[in-house]
Amino acid sequence: MKILITGICGFVGSSLATALVEAHPGLTLYGLDNFSRQGSEENRLTLGRLGVKLFHGDIRLASDFESLPPVDWVLDAAANPSVLAGIDGVTSSRQLVEHNLLGTVNILEYCKRHRAGFILLSTSRVYSIAPLARVEVEVAGAAFRLKTGQKLPAGLSPAGVAEEFPTASPISLYGSSKLASEVLALEYGDSFGFPVRINRCGVLAGAGQFGRADQGIFSYWINCWLRRRDLHYIGFGGNGYQVRDCLHPRDLVPLLCSQMAGDGAPRVLNVGGGAGHAMSLAELSGWCRDRYGDHPVSASRTTRPFDIPWLVMDATAAREQWGWEPVTTLEEILAEIAAHAERHPAWLELSGVS
Repeated sequence: MKILITGICGFVGSSLATALVEAHPGLTLYGLDNFSRQGSEENRLTLGRLGVKLFHGDIRLASDFESLPPVDWVLDAAANPSVLAGIDGVTSSRQLVEHNLLGTVNILEYCKRHRAGFILLSTSRVYSIAPLARVEVEVAGAAFRLKTGQKLPAGLSPAGVAEEFPTASPISLYGSSKLASEVLALEYGDSFGFPVRINRCGVLAGAGQFGRADQGIFSYWINCWLRRRDLHYIGFGGNGYQVRDCLHPRDLVPLLCSQMAGDGAPRVLNVGGGAGHAMSLAELSGWCRDRYGDHPVSASRTTRPFDIPWLVMDATAAREQWGWEPVTTLEEILAEIAAHAERHPAWLELSGVS
């Protein structure tokens, strides 16, 4: 089988490539990357040693696909992954849409030309912000949990957000660009006869993730704690009780292989660590404190527009359809990030953190 991974030199793309080569040594793997993200050059040599054929190109440019060989499947890991992208006063809204939507169109045209299957790594941020923000939470230890006794909206349970949860706006520019990509991908697949799979991912984390607060909060927090950098709890009382689940990208590989080999129903799935792999920032601080000693964290009570107190992915459908479960524990992910941070004292600077 021949596979192309877009955004292969990012954290997720490189993690998937490494795990795929290890699991399937006979695989032919190609990668496309424009190396625009700070730190992505670090993965080029590693991937080359694994036998991955790399192409320097930009998914926003249709002509950059002309020199790519035909493949059986495309795994799309190329995106601007920040929910604040385009509205933070630093990044461009037009570039966000060009990366996350126009780039998808170019990939889909490539799949159409070669009859290649397409797997989109989408996001939990396609789900509506307003009903998630309105859900009542209560404090349990140092974390929020869904308040017992309330009537929850359809698609939400203590197991997390399921695929039937609403996707109506507002969902952020980032979320809307990914949701539009999902719709286009499904239409292209139906219109031109190639298989399409969409995996809505929760927070992905592990060693080698670039330590930025808007893209890799677990890596950012651990690296900042270790280096005694400033850290802040933002919103929800400034206590750090907001909760997200965590998944290592390599745990996606068995699912991806099953999706490439199977009939693909259902085509849209949630994939995440789930309630068993979730923690709050305050709990993450406790973990860092146990490993590295005390470090102050300041508080801001101002809640940003797209912040949500509790967001966990319910991957029941992936388990029932494909027998998929995350296997890397939350403790293993944190320990892996910490060990990497200890070996790379300049990781924050390499990640573009001033």
